[in-house]
Amino acid sequence: MTPPSGDSAVSVESAVKAFVYGFAPVFNLSQVQRFVTTGVGANAAAPFNSFSHAANLAGPEDTFVSINNDTVYSMAQLDLSVGPLLLSVPDTSDAYFVLQFVDAWTNNFAYIGKRATGTFAGIYVLVPPGWPGELPPDATAVHCSTTIVSIVGRWACDGVDDLPRVQKLQDQTVLTPLGISDPEGLPEPDPAVPEDLLFWEQLRIYLQAFPPAPRDVALQQAFAPLGLLESGKSPYANADPDLAKILVEGAAQGRAAVEEALKSGADSAVVNGWHQAFHIFDYNDDFFEIGTIDSPEWRISDRAKAIGVRAAAAMGGLWGNHGYEAAYSQIYTDSDGDQLSGDHSYTITFAPTPPVDAFWSITMYSMPHFYLVSNPIGRYSIGDRTPGLVYSDDGSLTLTLSATEPSDPATRANWLPTPTGAFRPLLRMYIPDQAVLDGSYEMPPIIKSDG
Repeated sequence: MTPPSGDSAVSVESAVKAFVYGFAPVFNLSQVQRFVTTGVGANAAAPFNSFSHAANLAGPEDTFVSINNDTVYSMAQLDLSVGPLLLSVPDTSDAYFVLQFVDAWTNNFAYIGKRATGTFAGIYVLVPPGWPGELPPDATAVHCSTTIVSIVGRWACDGVDDLPRVQKLQDQTVLTPLGISDPEGLPEPDPAVPEDLLFWEQLRIYLQAFPPAPRDVALQQAFAPLGLLESGKSPYANADPDLAKILVEGAAQGRAAVEEALKSGADSAVVNGWHQAFHIFDYNDDFFEIGTIDSPEWRISDRAKAIGVRAAAAMGGLWGNHGYEAAYSQIYTDSDGDQLSGDHSYTITFAPTPPVDAFWSITMYSMPHFYLVSNPIGRYSIGDRTPGLVYSDDGSLTLTLSATEPSDPATRANWLPTPTGAFRPLLRMYIPDQAVLDGSYEMPPIIKSDG
């Protein structure tokens, strides 16, 4: 993928660079708007500055990119134009949870949860950028990098019987505004802008509403010839035909470049076909609050490269965690290098299983949208908490991935159903052991079992 370089020429190349630069915030804020207006699957719509607590684990109706099936979600979209918010978090009695804070640019800038802060009850005050007022002295401050922030809450849940415990914790997780003003909400694009230029209009107004980190200001200025820094009346409502043509082509090429970068690994090491995306969320180089690790191994020093990785991460796993919270590894191909497909059956043998301080799972997704897929047994993920798994005498675990249901009972117990077409499994390791992060634990290949 061609990363941004600061070239200010009005050309398809400059439009491609601007698209890559702006894809993450535009895609992210479209999902923010979705959550506050229509909701997503098990998470009903909730207005800004309030939680939407899912009542169940995610399923195929939850059409969100790479959604997990391990935890119950509590989502909140914050609009800090109202001023600071108080966040109350309950004691989880050592059970895993995480509240992840994501700004408008998709930077993960804070974490509250078992790894980051422990599992005791706490009170936090969420502070907007540049807030000049006093803060409650009995709350821990979390300084937010943009006025729009997503809280992505995940509660470990061991199935339907465990839901009442999780729901009690959700009920005790509360946001309270300290002021009385109404949220401003997201800026709205000019309705006169045609559909094929809507991305550019959204990016234009978001660049004004959510200033970038200081290190990116010069890069952003380079996109002025494309109309992205225009204030007031939109330059895209009645755009010059030559500019419009460049922008449409730049968006098409930019999207294709991000898709290719995602499939090729987007700066991930590849082991036995697994793209070890442990550092795909390391593009945050400026905002480190509670629960984050501000050290060189968790930062991408090349800023242009970081922006390209940011776009791929948003497309393939929006709102994913840093690798130290949850290590992600995705795979597209089998041990022969062929695309994984429901036309075949496969096995994968863990010997040993992934070393983690919380838990691990493999979740099955369709392509190209990375959604969960309906199957006859309602199993969308499989892992160390799956009941009834059959281990070999040596302690190894062999899983079967296929679209057709195995007839052998032991094989069926270890079966992860696949779509009939192309698919992409994703391995998640929550609070991974250092052996995962340093590569000394090697993930096994996926092998065709039907020839």
